[in-house]
Amino acid sequence: MADRTLTRRQFTGCIAGVAAAAVPNRLTTLLEARQAPAIARGAGRPVLPSGVMAGDVIGDSAVIWSRADRASTMVVEYATTSSFRNARRVVGPVVLEDADFTGKVVLRDLPAGQDIFYRVTFASLSSPRDVSEPVDGHLRLPAAGRGPVSFVWSGDTVGQGWGIDTSRGGMRTYEAMRALEPDFFVHVGDTIYADGPLVAEVTLEDGSIWRNELTPEKAKVAETLAEFRGNHLYNLRDDHFRRFHAEVPTYFQWDDHETVNNWYPGEWLDDPRYAVRDVSLLAARARRAFFQCLPIRPHPTEEIFRVIPYGPQLELFILDMRTYRAPNSANRQTMAGVETALLGRAQLDGLKAALASSRATWKVICSDMPIGLVVGDGAAFEAVANRDPAGPSGRELEIAELLRHLRDSRTRNVVWITADVHHCASIHYDPARAAFKDFDPFWEFVSGPLHAGTFGPSALDGTFGPERRFVGIPADMSPNRPPSENLQFFGRVLIDEAQALTVEHWNSAGRRLSTTTLPAA
Repeated sequence: MADRTLTRRQFTGCIAGVAAAAVPNRLTTLLEARQAPAIARGAGRPVLPSGVMAGDVIGDSAVIWSRADRASTMVVEYATTSSFRNARRVVGPVVLEDADFTGKVVLRDLPAGQDIFYRVTFASLSSPRDVSEPVDGHLRLPAAGRGPVSFVWSGDTVGQGWGIDTSRGGMRTYEAMRALEPDFFVHVGDTIYADGPLVAEVTLEDGSIWRNELTPEKAKVAETLAEFRGNHLYNLRDDHFRRFHAEVPTYFQWDDHETVNNWYPGEWLDDPRYAVRDVSLLAARARRAFFQCLPIRPHPTEEIFRVIPYGPQLELFILDMRTYRAPNSANRQTMAGVETALLGRAQLDGLKAALASSRATWKVICSDMPIGLVVGDGAAFEAVANRDPAGPSGRELEIAELLRHLRDSRTRNVVWITADVHHCASIHYDPARAAFKDFDPFWEFVSGPLHAGTFGPSALDGTFGPERRFVGIPADMSPNRPPSENLQFFGRVLIDEAQALTVEHWNSAGRRLSTTTLPAA
């Protein structure tokens, strides 16, 4: 077969185990035929039960993730063409029981702006000639110049009791995102619902039945490391999820449901479902599973906050609003201190410095919680806002410090993206409407859920002058709408060669709902 580079839509046919939506042409038919025996094996050959994923594409490097069914050696081959001509080969780690046979390989010295086709196999330890059938993946590297950039974002997967119902098409939002062929995806938290067990059947309002695919790890709240891992691996049972992540590299961040709802360090649970009540212990296990089961770059302290340069047009700032926060409270403190921490001093200072020094045209802050939307936690508050429209107090003090710094350092073209609140919206912030005046106007774009219950919009707190310019749900919508109603959302960001940034809201049916274009300052 002649050496050639595939479009992403053509490449879809290469991905093992999910041929149903492959592009029907001769090339993909040949590739599918080559991949078809992926589940056939001899007794000594490893199997890849969870597909492949790529992530943390930074400069000329990327992380490749996969999982075997037994102790074996991970091997990655990669090339710039689908034929794998002149492929390079990296022998990765031996995957063992202590991480449920998950493994990662960091590919380095990759060519800028190129599509990279990669193939993962696992070799038996006892008989290295017994090698698994390969599973293929794809990623695209950022261009060296000011070419166009396209990415999608959202949050909240398998929440509120809505798991994989294959009779209803599974996690269809992932297929809607894949169809747009983005350069990458940002999963802005709640990658799993470790605190949300599934039941076999849910009766919908129309009398029909939602039937969840079940696993032992999704039958109870997660407390052990294996149970947290099992929540991540559950998502990979879905064809759309596997196909998307084999084709589109992802930057992952976490929020609360990777551990337990509305958690903070030092919390002690009062929940009869849990035998383990120490939230710090649960969070440590959740963090370890997060790093084991997702293509996040290895880090000695498993740091989730990171800055991602993506060519001259874009830089991402991925926040961690869980690890360093103070307990949830009335959130009305008038002086900054340990009781008002959300990002924490070290992360806040690092973020300020990184934003001020960025030379990218657009700086996108990926925040796992919204700024102006009120998110309650009983009588306390979970996010930034505290329902007091006066000057900043509580956790708002950190955001006020950051916004003032951006203004004073003349840091332009800053946009916030977030999820968490289970609907999509475009919110504009302006000091002319605000109690706090020391900042430049900016936009916050909210999306989600990917595959969880949909809820109506929260109240807005007037401290930073927010105004809703778009909301993508009906005004009279009842809560916890199921994925079958197409009220699942994701956002798309496009940066063109003229450096304008466009944000679109889309639903799970692949319908564009809203468009906002911002010129670069």
